[in-house]
Amino acid sequence: MKVALYVCRTDEKWSMILSLDIHVDVVWWLEGMSGRQVHQWLVLSLQLPLSQAAWLVEQFVPVRSMIQWDVEAWQSYLNAKLLEYERDSGEIEAREAVAVGASGWGEKGSEAGGWRTSKREDGGGGTGVQGRGAAAQFIVGGMPRAYPAEHWAQLQQCAALLAERMSGRQLLAAEAEALLAAEPAMPPGGWRAAAQLARLHGRLQLTAALQGPATRRRLAWLGRARSAPRCHRCGSEARQRVPCSACGLAACAYCEACLALGRSRACALLLRSAAQGAVPARGEAPRGTALAPTGGGLARWGLSAAQSAAAAAALAFLARPPIGDGPGRFLLWAVTGAGKTEMIFPLLQHTLDHGGKALVATPRRDVVLELAPRLAKAFPDTSLATLYGGSTERWKDAQLTLATTHQLMRFYHGFDLVIIDELDAFPYHNDPMLAHAAAASCKPDGHFVYLSATPPARLQREAALGKLVHAKVPVRFHRHPLPVPKLMRMITVAQCLKRKQLPTPIVSSIRSSLERDAQVFVFVTRIAQIEAFVQLMRRTFPNISIEGTSSQDADRASKVIAFRERSIRLLVTTTILERGVTIPRSDVFILDADNGLFDEASLVQMAGRAGRSLDDPAGRVVFAASRRTRSQVKAVSQIRKMNAIARRKGYLHPPVSK
Repeated sequence: MKVALYVCRTDEKWSMILSLDIHVDVVWWLEGMSGRQVHQWLVLSLQLPLSQAAWLVEQFVPVRSMIQWDVEAWQSYLNAKLLEYERDSGEIEAREAVAVGASGWGEKGSEAGGWRTSKREDGGGGTGVQGRGAAAQFIVGGMPRAYPAEHWAQLQQCAALLAERMSGRQLLAAEAEALLAAEPAMPPGGWRAAAQLARLHGRLQLTAALQGPATRRRLAWLGRARSAPRCHRCGSEARQRVPCSACGLAACAYCEACLALGRSRACALLLRSAAQGAVPARGEAPRGTALAPTGGGLARWGLSAAQSAAAAAALAFLARPPIGDGPGRFLLWAVTGAGKTEMIFPLLQHTLDHGGKALVATPRRDVVLELAPRLAKAFPDTSLATLYGGSTERWKDAQLTLATTHQLMRFYHGFDLVIIDELDAFPYHNDPMLAHAAAASCKPDGHFVYLSATPPARLQREAALGKLVHAKVPVRFHRHPLPVPKLMRMITVAQCLKRKQLPTPIVSSIRSSLERDAQVFVFVTRIAQIEAFVQLMRRTFPNISIEGTSSQDADRASKVIAFRERSIRLLVTTTILERGVTIPRSDVFILDADNGLFDEASLVQMAGRAGRSLDDPAGRVVFAASRRTRSQVKAVSQIRKMNAIARRKGYLHPPVSK
C-alpha cells in the first residue's frame, strides 16, 4: 500500500502525518475544519510505501530550524531519512526504493510538493490559514484538491460509524473492509476517507502492520546488531521478505506467526482503536457487592466458603485502580475441580455493572463452546460474542466476549477486564505471541485475572514474593482433600512392550481399581506407543473394554463420551486429556512419570482427573516410574500443601469419627 505524507505546523508545533486520502486532510487543515491555526503545510509525497511513511512518522523529531526550511530543504531531509531507512532495514534494492520514496517530487501529473503558508502584510510570521479566502502562496506545484464539500457531512457520519465499529479492535485493511461490508451507510471504497477523518479526530490510529527498523544509533546504544522488524499485531519477529507489488519494494517483510489471521506485512495497513470510551468507575465496588465472603453480591452465585473468599479478594482487587503502568494483575490459583468458572461470575458482573466490557479467553475451542451456554444462562440480559476459528460472530460488538486466545490479536485496548483461563496450557503457555495479544487487548487502566490450577513457576515466585496479588482455592466443591499420588517403581513402557508383559505391582493396582468399579485413566508419553500398549492391556485384562486415544485420533470425542458413559472402562491416552475432562469415579495411572515430557504442572493436572465427584471424592493416583524425579516430588508436594491450606482454613469436611 502507498500513502501520502505531509508535514504541518500549528501554533509553532510541527507534525508529520500519513494519509490514506489527502483530500480529506486538505479540508481538515486548510479549510478550517480542524479549528486550529495552520501556519505551514507541505505535502512530502503522494505515493510513498506505507512501511516507509509509518517509519518516518515514528522517527520524526521537529527542530527549531524547520520553520525556515524551503521545499529543497524538506526534499533533502526526506531523501536522507529514506536512505537511513534503506540502510537500517536491509532493503536490497536501495536505488529502486529511494526512487519510489521520492516519486512524489515533481513527477509529471503529480500533485506532490504543494506548500502553503500565510503571511501578514507587515512581513511578520504566519497568521494561519482559515479558509479558501485566506492569503496564501504556493511555492511548488498545485495543491491537492479538497474533499467535495457537499459530501463532507456524510463523511463525518461514516468516520463516526467506523470509529464506533472499530472500538477496542485492531484490524488489517482487508478485515476492516469485512467489518464494514454490512454497513449500508459506508460508500464502497469510502472507508479510507472515513478512516483518515477518524484518525484526524483522534479516534483511530493508522500505522504499518510491522514496525520499522531500529536506527543504527539506537542499536549501537542497545549494543545489538540489526534485528528483524516485529509485527504490531502479534509481537513476533518478521524474518521473511518477498518482492511486493503493493508497495514496490524488493524485500517487503511479512509475519509468519499470525499468518492464519491474514498476512501482516510491512506495507499492510493496521487500524487501531484510539478511543477509550467510557471507563468504569474504579473507586468502589458496585452497590450490593460486599467484600466479605458472605456478601450479598456473592450469595446469588451459590459459591462455597473457599470460592467466596477467593472471589471476594478478586472483587477487592477490581475495586482498586492499578498500581504502576499498565493493567493490574491478579492470580486465582484454584485446584483442579475447584469450580473456577463459577468464581469468575461475580467478577464479570462487577465489570458489567460499571459499564465496562469483559473478555474470557481460553486456549481451546471446545472449552469456548462448553462455556458459552453457561455464560449466556448466567448473564441473560448481556450481549455475548463467542469467537473461535470459523465463528460467525467475528465482528459482533458485545459487552461480554468469550474467545480462544488466538482471537485476541484482533483486539486493542478493548476490555476493562481480561480473564485468561488455563494460562499454563497449550498453546498459551510459553507462546509470547499470545501473551502479547492478551496484553494488547486490555485497556491500560484495566485488570487481568489469571486462572490456573498449576501456574507457571514465574507467577508462583511473584505470588510468593508478594509481587502478584493472588488468592488460593485449595479445595474442591465437595470439600474433600485432593488425592495424594502414590509413587510406584516400574520399568518403562518401552520395556513392557518389548517383554510383552506388565509388572505385577501395576497389574494388581489397576485390577484393584477395576474391582472397585472405577474408570481408569492410563497416561503414557508417546502417541506411537498407544496402539501396542492397548493390545498389551487387553491381553492382561481380557474381560475389560479398553481403548486408546490421542490428539491424532479422529474418534477422540466419541471415545471420551463412551468412557464417561462407562462403555469403555480403561482409556490409554496422552496429555491431551490431562485437563478439561471430568469422569465420575475415576482412578489415574501415569506411566513413565519420570519422563521429561511430564513436568510438575502436567503431573498435577493428570492427577486432578481423580476424585472429582461427590460420590467418589478420594480416587486413586499412581506415579509409576523407574526413578523418582524432581517433578514428581514437587507435584506431590504441591498437592499436599493445598490439602494443608484447606485443612488449616477449615474448608475440609470434618473427619468422620469411628
